[in-house]
This record gives sequence, structure tokens and C-alpha cells, in this order.
Amino acid sequence: MTGYYDFVLGVIPLALFGVSGALTVVGVGTTISVLVAASIAVAFMGHALFVRTPTDRKSAETDRTTDHSSRVETNPVRSD
Repeated sequence: MTGYYDFVLGVIPLALFGVSGALTVVGVGTTISVLVAASIAVAFMGHALFVRTPTDRKSAETDRTTDHSSRVETNPVRSD
């Protein structure tokens, strides 16, 4: 089963080689095409790191299933 991060890992070399190769074939200079392709790859990595942040799935599920409203708080005993 492939996930989002598997997709990102596949897109990085595809962006680097595919986009730079396509731009070079079209007639854009090699330096510019590599810079554009690297910018696209960095954009995908930034999205994967900062927008869809990697989290520990087990701890995320624990946080969602923990019901904090079911705690019973007792009143402290007053000594008058």
C-alpha cells in the first residue's frame, strides 16, 4: 500500500530528471532547467514536511481516542 510519503519520494527524482530533461529538450538552458526542477522538488519536500507533517500514527490515534471529559474530579474535603 502506497502512502503520501511514498508518492513524495517518487516525485523527487521525477521532478529533478523529468522536468529538467523536458525543459532542456524544449530549448531552455540546462542551468535554468535544473534550477526550476530542483525548485519543484523542494516544494514537494516542503509540503511533505510542513503542511502534511509526519506524525506517529499510534500516538495520534491515542490522542484522538482519549476522552478527557470522563474524568471525575472530586471536591477537596473542607475542614471548617
